Amino acid sequence: MPESSGPGGHAVVAGAGIGGLLAARVLSETYERVTLVDRDTLPQGGGPRRGVPQSRHAHGLLSRGFEVLEEFFPGLGDDLVGQGALVRDAQADVRWFNDGHRMSGGDSALPCLMVSRPALETYLRSRVAALEGVEIQDRCEVLEPVAEKAGGRITGVRLLRVNAEPQTVAADLFVDATGRSNRGVAWLTGLGYEAAPEDRVDSKVVYVSREYRRRPGEAPADAYLVGASASVPRGGVALSAEGGRWLVTLFGMNGDVPPVDPAGFHRFAERLPVPELHELLERLEPLTEPLAMRIPVSVRRRYERIDRMPAGYLVFGDALCQFNPSYGQGMTAAALQAVALRDCLARGSGPAAVREYFRRAAQAVGVPWDMSVGGDLRFPFVEGRRTLRVRLLNRYVARLHRVAAVDPEVARAFLTVANLSSPPQGLFAPKVLRRVLRGPSGGAGARAAVRPPSAQATGA
Repeated sequence: MPESSGPGGHAVVAGAGIGGLLAARVLSETYERVTLVDRDTLPQGGGPRRGVPQSRHAHGLLSRGFEVLEEFFPGLGDDLVGQGALVRDAQADVRWFNDGHRMSGGDSALPCLMVSRPALETYLRSRVAALEGVEIQDRCEVLEPVAEKAGGRITGVRLLRVNAEPQTVAADLFVDATGRSNRGVAWLTGLGYEAAPEDRVDSKVVYVSREYRRRPGEAPADAYLVGASASVPRGGVALSAEGGRWLVTLFGMNGDVPPVDPAGFHRFAERLPVPELHELLERLEPLTEPLAMRIPVSVRRRYERIDRMPAGYLVFGDALCQFNPSYGQGMTAAALQAVALRDCLARGSGPAAVREYFRRAAQAVGVPWDMSVGGDLRFPFVEGRRTLRVRLLNRYVARLHRVAAVDPEVARAFLTVANLSSPPQGLFAPKVLRRVLRGPSGGAGARAAVRPPSAQATGA
């Protein structure tokens, strides 16, 4: 896909995070001018910034997301590997622990990109800034979109730059990619429209992250992912990243919070469902102090259900759907929204295209949303409607994890779905279904791996 601009018009994108950058990349094919604005001072050399506090924590880019980014930004993987990132196989090079069971190894043919969020965002920003007709303005705040009274079409955006008076710039399209701040509710009501209905799930998750030095050959894998189990609602990840680092994030739920003192952080790791991540940390040299973040409630905004929307008004990324980060779906979901936006704009930019975008974007986020919400509802303290379908699916997936500990084919099927490279129906393909229903064939891997409470270290 060429990185070139299209025939005409001006689009303004609010928010220069991953979602906003992807939106700008797509819009550059259709609009003569694309202006991307952000309130932050965007760091020239990379690094975390105030408007993206979650960037200090470990991020996952699923295989499908990596594939889409390569499509929009050819050479991305090679460029980032040249900067110290890693491309690894999601099964062969990652230690997965689901419900306390270590997943079987093997070659999944699912490449995953291991890179920090700031490094990825900085790289994407440099590529987007190089596009013809695209301008990125930092220290510039969107006050509100402006629409004509008759018909409600977007005509401009009021901007506030540092040390300047508010200014209205003409625009044919406005994209809300402001992330979790949810400023779109005020903007839409200010234009005389109703806010979108919301689906909300509070998984009561708190993250604490720390960086460690990474040396070649010190660990048998390049990443560790320990999922929380219903009996042990704690988990964590350790991901290799550029700069010779391990990015380690531990999370607890329902008040069981990882401590921010170094000793307490390691004691919490000792209480995870399996010992491998704690054993890794005990061998590593820490580079930073632990840093905590309370994860906001997961919210899906159902714009596809609204009858009236301003023509030329779109919502993108976390502003559309913010996930429980434990599942690592957010950046890939934004990439899938970019595909939906590209396909809709190929048909035009009128009101019908806007409605079609929200419909397709809902499809793009629907699968990962259902997966993460279904996973959250395993925990009794998470409020939500547990339908018969959800209960049966969770029982089936729990059985699948036991089988995946000894069956590489079942493990590969799970990873393909978890990486959004195939639909959830892949878990029920006849070959997979037979193996799961037959159950584990025996061996150490088939036994329950979650340490019983009496065997887990106590204290925090």
